[in-house]
Amino acid sequence: MRRAFAHGELTPDGYCAIDGVRILEEAIRSGLRFRAVFFSNSTQNKAARLLPQIGANVETLLLPDKLFASAVPSETPQGVAALVRWKEHSPDDVIARAQAGPLLAIAGVQDPGNLGTILRSAEAFGAAGVLLGEGTVSPFNSKLVRASAGSVFRVPIARTKLHPMLGAMRAQGLRLIATSSHKGFALPEAKFTGPLGIFIGSEGGGLPRDLISEMDEVVVIPHSSKVESLNAGIAASIVLSE
Repeated sequence: MRRAFAHGELTPDGYCAIDGVRILEEAIRSGLRFRAVFFSNSTQNKAARLLPQIGANVETLLLPDKLFASAVPSETPQGVAALVRWKEHSPDDVIARAQAGPLLAIAGVQDPGNLGTILRSAEAFGAAGVLLGEGTVSPFNSKLVRASAGSVFRVPIARTKLHPMLGAMRAQGLRLIATSSHKGFALPEAKFTGPLGIFIGSEGGGLPRDLISEMDEVVVIPHSSKVESLNAGIAASIVLSE
């Protein structure tokens, strides 16, 4: 568990480390399979509430408070953590869902809070799935999992290089739209009709030029000139709400 939290990646056998009561409840609600559950000594009362929801044949470990706190990344641990099996998707699987809603493609967003917000908004506004491109934070990062409020468990996600996926996206009939902080069509004038692939770049660097040049449309979200740019999480949420 400590290694999975520290690296922010899956364990070699495909499990993700999560912590906190609400996140465990979201994992249960999402139908994830549990490999092991960890409780600190001082929170044994939470075990009585959570274990019946998790099911039988799940390894349960009770740890001293200091040992538990040293293994999880939270500054104020809630005394419960787990290893859960992730629902994995291939890039082709995610792209094939694009007729059901907009497809998000994320390039270089490194802040876990921003990407967690994007995933939460993706679920809220009916996105079909999310492609995570090069330089983007791992979806298994514990801060991202918390920021997504459990949406990361349910939104189809795949990690890939984005440029090679453009052909497959066009083959699905997607119009490719990017957000920009400084030039493009004003968002109210943009045409959000038909299947869409919405590209979101990092707040600092935006989308790479090789992706921008492939877009069918680039949109700008109007905002006060006193603000240089919107962070990626807010920008994606506004575009999805349209």
